[in-house]
Amino acid sequence: MDDDRPIAPKPAPVLAPADLDRLSVDEIEARILLLREEIARLERAKAAKIASRDAAHSVFKF
Repeated sequence: MDDDRPIAPKPAPVLAPADLDRLSVDEIEARILLLREEIARLERAKAAKIASRDAAHSVFKF
């Protein structure tokens, strides 16, 4: 294997599963909004890490 980094543990769930039957429509909509915001935050973090990795690769590429 070319990659000597240790295998990272699986990330912990951000949100514990809830009994959706007990939630109102408004509560479900609020939960969806929060999840969409979290997904957007994760996408931004992913893009930043990819850009950083690509920049490092370009510096060390021969």
